[in-house]
Amino acid sequence: MKAFVLDRYGKQRELRQTTVPVPELRDDEVLVQVHAAGVNLLDAKIRNGEFKLILPYRLPLVLGHDVAGEVVKVGARVRQFRPGDQVYARPDDFRIGAFAEFVTVREGSLATKPQSLTMVEAASVPLVALTAWQALVERAQLRKGQKVFIQAGSGGVGTFAIQLARHLRATVATTTGTSNVALVKSLGADVVIDYKTQDFEAVLRDYDVVLHSQDSPTLEKSLRILKAGGKLVSISGPPDPAFAQAIGAPAFVKLVVRALSSGVRRTARRRGIDYSFLFMKASGPQLREITRLFDAGVVRPVIDRVFPFEQTNEALAYIEQGRAKGKVVIKVR
Repeated sequence: MKAFVLDRYGKQRELRQTTVPVPELRDDEVLVQVHAAGVNLLDAKIRNGEFKLILPYRLPLVLGHDVAGEVVKVGARVRQFRPGDQVYARPDDFRIGAFAEFVTVREGSLATKPQSLTMVEAASVPLVALTAWQALVERAQLRKGQKVFIQAGSGGVGTFAIQLARHLRATVATTTGTSNVALVKSLGADVVIDYKTQDFEAVLRDYDVVLHSQDSPTLEKSLRILKAGGKLVSISGPPDPAFAQAIGAPAFVKLVVRALSSGVRRTARRRGIDYSFLFMKASGPQLREITRLFDAGVVRPVIDRVFPFEQTNEALAYIEQGRAKGKVVIKVR
């Protein structure tokens, strides 16, 4: 099968287009013929070597964390899917590989594709939707009437998180550039801060939840807009000891993680705020909940650009610019 392969870590290193064997199917897996694959900043960061400590992949490696396609074969223990089913997923860590014509996905991480979405639209959903769900529903337990600040509202995670928070009947504040103000308002943002002309810290007060996805200075300011008892869930770091424990990190990695997050954890404790780092995980059951939201018209996908499979490297370069409105997708089939 055709695939884009990472041979060596390196910033802006191009993936090699080549032919590789179709991945071997385990008993708990489904073989999916890839129709479309979402492109995420996580793919670029893994390529750059930024996650070598916590995700020690063996190279060569096929990247790709979002897939929509058709089931062509199922493992011996698979019961929920059969050939011909249209499905989508965020494959598990160490089982990724959507930048290819076929990928295997663990049954527990797979869900039936929303009927209301095309393959390209469905491929834009899993990673960002699961990230928002796990941050706002699972971790922050966002409730009706609470106030949530979602950074970078026009990005992949932001466009879904705004819609999800609005569905949960929270008051939603977000940041975006001047040209994207109308977009985030159409998704349900109540308070929109143009980061080019405004400082969110001067506008927001006494928030219950922050979904943090930006840099360290933004993190420090975000802690100051939360009320005592508030929660900050970060998807951009620094990782905390609970995360290192959850992934079974070696002792030296746990020490590094503890040191990296000591400052922010100390500040959060002093202000009575719950700080946690989220590295989203694959989940078929959660994707099924998300599917219902799409098919009910509660949320919609936001796609910036669609690249042909042959331009996978160009798609990665585009996502690294940080200017995409919503998601970038590769059309494989």
